[in-house]
Amino acid sequence: MKRLILGVLLIQAANALALDKQIHISQEQIDNLDIKVAQLQPSSQVPLFYAPGKVVVPADHEVLISTSQPGLITQLPANIGDKVSKGQLLAQLNSPALVGLQQAYLTASSELNLSGLEQRRDQKLLQEGVIAERRWQETQMLHGNKSAKTDEARQLLLLAGMSAAEIKTLAQTRKLENQLNIRSPIAGVVLERMTSLGARLDLQAPLYRIADLSELWLEINIPQERLNTIRIGDHVRLEDSTVTARISLLGQSVNRDNQTVLARAVIDGKTDGLRVGQNVNVQIMQNSPQTGFKVPNAAIAQNEGHAYIFVRNKDGFVVTEVTVSGKQDVDSLIAGPLSGSEQIAIKGAVALKANWLGLGGDE
Repeated sequence: MKRLILGVLLIQAANALALDKQIHISQEQIDNLDIKVAQLQPSSQVPLFYAPGKVVVPADHEVLISTSQPGLITQLPANIGDKVSKGQLLAQLNSPALVGLQQAYLTASSELNLSGLEQRRDQKLLQEGVIAERRWQETQMLHGNKSAKTDEARQLLLLAGMSAAEIKTLAQTRKLENQLNIRSPIAGVVLERMTSLGARLDLQAPLYRIADLSELWLEINIPQERLNTIRIGDHVRLEDSTVTARISLLGQSVNRDNQTVLARAVIDGKTDGLRVGQNVNVQIMQNSPQTGFKVPNAAIAQNEGHAYIFVRNKDGFVVTEVTVSGKQDVDSLIAGPLSGSEQIAIKGAVALKANWLGLGGDE
């Protein structure tokens, strides 16, 4: 009976202490208890939930390099993971078909030059009245046809992979080459190499997949039952990372297998440390109409189902009840009667709680 009465008295004493929200404690005691304080950090983002995602490249930032002519690969200087610049050599082929295209261009070019001489001669003869107007018109038409044929042959060389400078050199030297150089059309990173040295390739055989990684996206699988809680513009944060993104699209169909909806998020700023195809876990964050505060989980004390923090003042600490609206790894988002200028205990909350309640229990 005495033990029961003693227990009741202890509980009443603890409740009486709990009514006093001021903890009187000196700076020396604060130092001895290793209590640390820090400024409140305002935050308007509420953590919603976690979801799986994957790092992808935007479609317009990726190119597939293929052979423009059949041939034998003699060089493959670019490897997976290499950074390449625009115009850099990616592959070299021996292509007999290229020789035929070069010969057709040189023949068309020669015929155009000859036609040009005839055009200038007939123009002079027309001015002197030696030939009729009809003869001059026929000469002009023939010259136009030769010019179009030469342009066509030149375009075929460009499509085959020769550069304008290489075509100009061919026209000057008239030296046929069976060596075809394939260069990168963009600056980027080699994601995949799809052939090997010495391979004989057909027309349009794939060689490389290259991507400009200056912008990356996240493809996130959102459970359909949570879809009504997120909006375009909501922020996304990668778990255990400082990388953030912003949702730019919510899909219009549900995956039959896992009943999720695809959401796309554009990664903010630098993408260092991320890899294309990497599976990640992301946390969906949503802007709250009311600004809260982000505090370490260790700064929050629980008592009888309520959450409290300890606000520093001249006499020690004031016990302040708060509402926890979300958790984000080692931090929580709280709201309460706070201005944002306060300093709170971020370490030693257990000792302060014991002092407040007159007990030595855990949180």
